[in-house]
Amino acid sequence: MKDQHQGGMVRRTVFSVWAWLVLGVMVLVWLPIVAIVRVVTAPFDKAHYWTGYVFRRVGVIISKLNPLWSFSVAGTMPANPRNPYVAVSNHESFVDMLLLCHLPFDMKWLSKASIYNLPVLGWMLRLSGDVKLKRGVKSSILEAMGECAQHLDRKVSVMIFPEGTRSHDGVMGNFKDGAFRLAIEKQVPILPMAVHGTRTALHKHDWRFGVSKAQAFVMEPVPTAGLTLDDVAALKDQVRDLIVAQVAEMRAAAEAS
Repeated sequence: MKDQHQGGMVRRTVFSVWAWLVLGVMVLVWLPIVAIVRVVTAPFDKAHYWTGYVFRRVGVIISKLNPLWSFSVAGTMPANPRNPYVAVSNHESFVDMLLLCHLPFDMKWLSKASIYNLPVLGWMLRLSGDVKLKRGVKSSILEAMGECAQHLDRKVSVMIFPEGTRSHDGVMGNFKDGAFRLAIEKQVPILPMAVHGTRTALHKHDWRFGVSKAQAFVMEPVPTAGLTLDDVAALKDQVRDLIVAQVAEMRAAAEAS
């Protein structure tokens, strides 16, 4: 048993060194590609949809080249990716972002400001038109919601984790109002998504990656037509219940396999 454990640790270490090397190389290689796409498409793509789409392909490549990970998407994909949605998902891990990159359409992500300070990655977020948010700063929240509204007006969906931060214990947190208020104000549907399996992909306080078989499940849109701001709480609870139920189903299926 001890030898098996040590063998597993060696395997994780070797594969993790490879995966981090791949990640670093791909991010550096991808930056000029994203920049070129931004320049070429700028005259006809004010929303930077295609820049974001190309940027997120690097997440697919990185995850596919990690021998410890097996990522997939399932569910009902939007027939028209330019029919804008406010997409929401539970948040298990930082790796959720790499998993959701596998979706066959682009969304503009609402991300914490500290990520934008990272070299290369932060630059690509800016080139792609993603939205920066300083948590707890009211002026930043208002500005970020305004940018999200502009993206919706340009027929590009936005992606928000309504828990506000990733779960530290696997239990889904309460949802904040912002995503649901935005959807009602703009009268666009909510696109609920559930992720499962990414918690083991990157362990806390450990530089090594973990074995992960993760999936993102896209659910049927929840309409907001005719709703008012008085309906924010009910809409929020409805969507959270849908995601909770889907995660439970995915967890049960993973345990049975």
